[in-house]
Amino acid sequence: MIQHMTEDQITLYIIKALKENRQKDLDAILEELQPYDIAQIYEDLPEKHRIRFLLHLKIDLLADLIQELSREEQFDVLNKLGIERKNKVLDEMDNDDLASLLDELSPEKMASLLSGMKIEESKIVQNIMNYPPETAGRLMTNRFVWIRDYYSVRDAVGKLKTFAEFAETINYLYVVDQNRKLVGVVSYRDLLIADANEKIRNIMYERILSVSVTTDQEEVARMIERYDFLAIPVVDEDKVLMGIVTVDDIIDVVIQEATEDIEKLSASGKSIDFDTKAFVAAYRRLPWLILLLFIGLISGSIISGYENTLQQVVALTYFMPMISGMTGNTGTQSLAVVVRGLAYNDLDKKAILKLIMRECGVGLIIGLACGILISIIAYVWLGNPILGVVVGSSLFLTLIIGTLAGTIIPIFLYRIKIDPAVASGPLITTLNDIFSLIIYFGFATMFIRYLM
Repeated sequence: MIQHMTEDQITLYIIKALKENRQKDLDAILEELQPYDIAQIYEDLPEKHRIRFLLHLKIDLLADLIQELSREEQFDVLNKLGIERKNKVLDEMDNDDLASLLDELSPEKMASLLSGMKIEESKIVQNIMNYPPETAGRLMTNRFVWIRDYYSVRDAVGKLKTFAEFAETINYLYVVDQNRKLVGVVSYRDLLIADANEKIRNIMYERILSVSVTTDQEEVARMIERYDFLAIPVVDEDKVLMGIVTVDDIIDVVIQEATEDIEKLSASGKSIDFDTKAFVAAYRRLPWLILLLFIGLISGSIISGYENTLQQVVALTYFMPMISGMTGNTGTQSLAVVVRGLAYNDLDKKAILKLIMRECGVGLIIGLACGILISIIAYVWLGNPILGVVVGSSLFLTLIIGTLAGTIIPIFLYRIKIDPAVASGPLITTLNDIFSLIIYFGFATMFIRYLM
């Protein structure tokens, strides 16, 4: 029905169906749309049609819709629903997503929403919220299928069919003992190819890879990426199965962590997006920028200290922006490589030494290539071979130093248990400006009599 329609045409069709109260046509088109598409259409609807659209949606679609919206719009939709429908939607939402949503409410509003939910669903959400932020416990869902090892394949398939609508994923069935301790796992594929009368204990995998409820979400992401899992079980200290983390939640984690690292690398502080107010965005950026401003004043004092050298050889000023800019660029490149590597590797002393030596080699090669090139350019441009040597040698050394600074600083922060992404690009660039100016003017002063 909608395969040849654009998003705008679908939106117009839905508006017309709403006006004419054609519930069947509306249901038919919604069945062909993904939750993300429904959320996009809701956002495109004029405000006067939004409430009517929400009233036409079934509870499961409402829950899916809310989970695809921004935090502000999630609260807006919940406020548009009546109390009864709102409670049903909260019961239907994924527990981990609901816990994340409730986290941003005041204790009074949170208690009000939880009190309207089913008791068992409310308890599960509250238990999830008791775990530390950004851990497996906060990501997990209790909507999975568990079985016992004495089940036959036929019994397992029967239970899977019964709970297929409830479960967030049916790719794996988790085998537990009488104390709900995780003792094995069976994939849906294993069930398909096994004999219907075969016992689960004979086909289950007993070497189970799981994570603790307190495992950091980045480590959970690494586990799923490393083993190509679609979900991973979460257990407590007694190996009792508490829930599972699915790959779709991990994708959200990866995006979130990458966004945070980019914010830190750019020294923009806390999250800033298109909707952030100008004053708030400026307030979040100012602390870093003011710090860098004062550090940058050191560069000015270095230049003033070599004022006599500059007065005698004005041509030195031609290459100042290039020297400092190239040093900052190579430092930022190394910083990005190291931060990205640290996100996926646990580095010991041997690995750290190997990384530093590798980046030192990179700095030597880059410095040599760029140094020779700029020496030739300086000589051809200004006709002074000594100036070419000064500029080329300065660039050679500063590129090596810049590369090492971009490598060593984040590793040092990592070793002292500080997030290495806080070694932001602007900070590395500012420090490298200072190093490059000292080296450049130091060389120029040493050869001043040959440059005049």
